Amino acid sequence: MRAKKTAALGAAVAAAAAATALLSAPSAVAAPNPIVGGTTTTASAYPYVMQITDSSQNQFCGGTLVSATKVVTAAHCMVDETTSSVRVVGGRTYRNGTNGTVSRVTDIWVHPDYTDATEGNDVAVLTLATSMPYTTASYVDSSDTSVYAAGTTARILGWGTTSSNGSSSNQLRTATVPTVSNSSCSSSYGSSFIASDMVCAGYTSGGVDTCQGDSGGPLMIGGVLAGITSWGEGCAQAGYPGVYTRLTTFSDDVTEQIES
Repeated sequence: MRAKKTAALGAAVAAAAAATALLSAPSAVAAPNPIVGGTTTTASAYPYVMQITDSSQNQFCGGTLVSATKVVTAAHCMVDETTSSVRVVGGRTYRNGTNGTVSRVTDIWVHPDYTDATEGNDVAVLTLATSMPYTTASYVDSSDTSVYAAGTTARILGWGTTSSNGSSSNQLRTATVPTVSNSSCSSSYGSSFIASDMVCAGYTSGGVDTCQGDSGGPLMIGGVLAGITSWGEGCAQAGYPGVYTRLTTFSDDVTEQIES
C-alpha cells in the first residue's frame, strides 16, 4: 500500500533519488508519481490548490485553502513535520517558481486517531502565519454523503509524478476520475478499505490517478472539496483506484479547526 507523499528533493538530485528517497511510514511507502494521465493547468485556474513544501520550498504534498489562513491536507503528509519545517505556497503554478505567497505554519492539527493512511483518519489542518489572498474552496458538510455516488465525476490536482516511479511534474496538473462504489473498492483493497473514512476514485482500466507528491491535495466533486488524496496501490494500476479521505466524515473536525 502506497501513501502518496513524496520526499522533498532538490532539483539536481530529484531524478536520481526519486526511486529511493521516499518519505513515509514504513507501512505506507510513498509511491513515486505526479498526476497520471492528466493535463497541465495553472494556479490561477485553481487558486485554492496549495503547495506544501519544506523550509527550502521543495514541494512534497498538496493542500486545499479553505479559509484565508487554513489549509486542509493529509495527516500522513505531516508525519515527522513541525511548524518550523513546513511552508505553504499559494498562487504558484510551477514547483520551481518563485512567485505567489509563501507562508510559515503556526499550527499543525493532525486527527488524534491517525496512525497510518491505510487505517483511516488521514486528515490534517494547517494554520498559516500569513493570510492567502486567493479564492478558497468550499467543502462538503457532514450530511452531503450523496456526493460520492458511484460514477460521479471528481477532479484531482497536484504536482505529483506523471507515472509510477516517474519524476514529479514541474507544472500543476489536473485530471478527472469517476468515483467508485464502496463494494468495488472493497474488492480491490479488502479490509484496508474503510468505507466510513475513505472513498475511491478511478477507472477500472487504470490510466488516470494521483501519484507520489499528490498526497494531501484535493478531490473536488461539483466544485466542492470532497476528499483528500491519501493512498493507493501503485499509481493508475488497473483494478486499484486511488483512495481518498472521505471528507464528509471529518468536515465537522475541519470546521472546528477553521473556527479555532
